[in-house]
Amino acid sequence: MSSGRPNIIYVFADQWRRGAMGCMKDDPVITPVMDRFAEDSLLFTQAVSCTPLCSPHRASLMSGRYAMSTGVYTNCKLGEEIMLSPDEVCIGDVLKREGYATGYIGKWHLDLPEQNVEQEPASGARHWDAYTPPGSKRHGFDFWYSYGAYDQHLNPHYWTDSPDMIKVRQWSPEHETDVALQFLEERSRSKEQPFALFVSWNPPHSPYELVPERYRELYEELPLKLRPNVSALDPLQVHTGETVPGGAERLHRMTKDYYAAVSGLDEQFGRLLDGLRRHGFDDNTIVVLTSDHGELLGSHGLMAKHSWHEESIGIPFLIRWPERIAPGTTDELLNTVDIMPTLLSLCGLDVPDTVQGEDLSAAIRGNADSSGVVHAGRCERYAYISAFPGRKEAIDAYRAAGLDNRRYGWRGLRSRHYTYVVNKGYAPGDATERLLYDLERDPHQLEPLKLDRADAHPVADRMERELALRLKETDDEFTL
Repeated sequence: MSSGRPNIIYVFADQWRRGAMGCMKDDPVITPVMDRFAEDSLLFTQAVSCTPLCSPHRASLMSGRYAMSTGVYTNCKLGEEIMLSPDEVCIGDVLKREGYATGYIGKWHLDLPEQNVEQEPASGARHWDAYTPPGSKRHGFDFWYSYGAYDQHLNPHYWTDSPDMIKVRQWSPEHETDVALQFLEERSRSKEQPFALFVSWNPPHSPYELVPERYRELYEELPLKLRPNVSALDPLQVHTGETVPGGAERLHRMTKDYYAAVSGLDEQFGRLLDGLRRHGFDDNTIVVLTSDHGELLGSHGLMAKHSWHEESIGIPFLIRWPERIAPGTTDELLNTVDIMPTLLSLCGLDVPDTVQGEDLSAAIRGNADSSGVVHAGRCERYAYISAFPGRKEAIDAYRAAGLDNRRYGWRGLRSRHYTYVVNKGYAPGDATERLLYDLERDPHQLEPLKLDRADAHPVADRMERELALRLKETDDEFTL
């Protein structure tokens, strides 16, 4: 079939924050390939993850729908019946129906852990991991080289179309890039059919130290300057309630290892781009480089993600399509749910009625001015962001108190200039707080305005009224 439709390569890392790329002039990360790619791409400076946690982001990415709509409000985990429904209409389903050859490589984390069903699954999956067999739960992805959730980056494993586990002794992004290059080799033999390949790298997700030495060595002698909002507490807190060992020395080591992993991804991304060029796919392939959410790395005394801070919700998002998308930067807000409809529209495909995100293809195709900046429309847009108590211990505590845990946690809006959050906490009895951040005046979010009532400030009042509409649209019973 010679539809003339573009191919898609969608590359996303796990827990990679927006500032951790050299061209962002923020974290001191060595990423020469990504920096060159940025020169040929449209770079979103204000892309966010709507629910900054692995499974919720992925469900929203695939479906274009928010966490309360997909039901994937927390990670797919032991003891809870949380998974992406086979009935959701996902981007892979649409692309396959429209004649694309579809592939998915790497971390999936959208299926029910197999040990929720049987203690000794034939696949050997343990804890949160799962083999997803061919069928509707793969949502249209035919080539499948994947796993559920498994963080042993130097000794990964995968499944294809049988429960026979494939064990590998190679850094997972390098191995997954090898497999992606094999996929491109196969597609080069049938160029009349467009393809869509999603590559899901797990690093720089913890454990941070599981990264090849050649990348760690890049940072051994480099001085490390931490962000102004970092507190090297010991222990450090995870926003959902856990603690992890901290202190200045340990935090410096974790930060350097995190940067090392990103530098490793940079090299693997270069290999992918070389493969596209080698097989002649360069001109008509949309390439996206992004992540599922960020990493706090000590900012505000916190580790990991799941908070509303920029280090957590802020993701890199670069898109390249030669001669169709002008290179430059844009301050247009892009939220997770916007990605599916935008990509489908760029490919000339209809967007399913189920989608809750916005099609930003017109903004992406907009002409850059002479400075290379693609300006967002001047009307105020908001990105709806949310998080829910999802640890098994928290869920059980709310249930014991006769409460629905999904009505707690925090909800908020992110505009180009402000973040507004209503936080009801992660344990029964936590007090409600309202926080307004002026991101232009206080980019590191060190001085939030704390409010008893939204109508005490005109911006908070306006944003809370908009937030109420988002709650209604998504059938979210969180009360303001």
